[in-house]
Amino acid sequence: MENKNLEKLRYPVGKYKEQENIPPEKLKEYIVTFEQFPYRLHIEIEKLDEKHLDTPYREGGWSIRQVIHHVADSHMNGYIRMKLALTENNPVIKPYYEDRWAELEDYKLTPTAISFELLDLLHKRWAILMKSLTPLQLKRTYHHPETNEDITLENQIGYYGWHSEHHLAHITELKKRMGWE
Repeated sequence: MENKNLEKLRYPVGKYKEQENIPPEKLKEYIVTFEQFPYRLHIEIEKLDEKHLDTPYREGGWSIRQVIHHVADSHMNGYIRMKLALTENNPVIKPYYEDRWAELEDYKLTPTAISFELLDLLHKRWAILMKSLTPLQLKRTYHHPETNEDITLENQIGYYGWHSEHHLAHITELKKRMGWE
């Protein structure tokens, strides 16, 4: 039972499942979710104080502050990966150690408002690019050397829509458990 509870805390919206062909309507849903994420994140964190921001969403997990900075870092990497896939033939992307990045001093010292503003502007720009992709461009890929997989841009859009929901749920579920609402 403990493993099931831990899994629910780690993946409150479930794990992302790669799809062969994502229907256009579903892609639009992912993009809308992605576009709305910065606003929804702002609503969830605007009344949290420093103590709240430094609370981990689960035992052994990241604090809300680390989650916010992680999402900014992850989505910047994702944006660059998409641009690489659009301009190169199946480029090999550079993985990074998310856990090590989360331990760097900027995650502790940077106000969350800075990562929030970065996310807001990045999502606006990236959504414009996402919406402009043709069916052929959506099938372009990049290669992830850790998983040895070629990732299509349509799946990348799906993943980052999911990733937004995933980390937002870390915050909303913690707020419910702690009675901060």
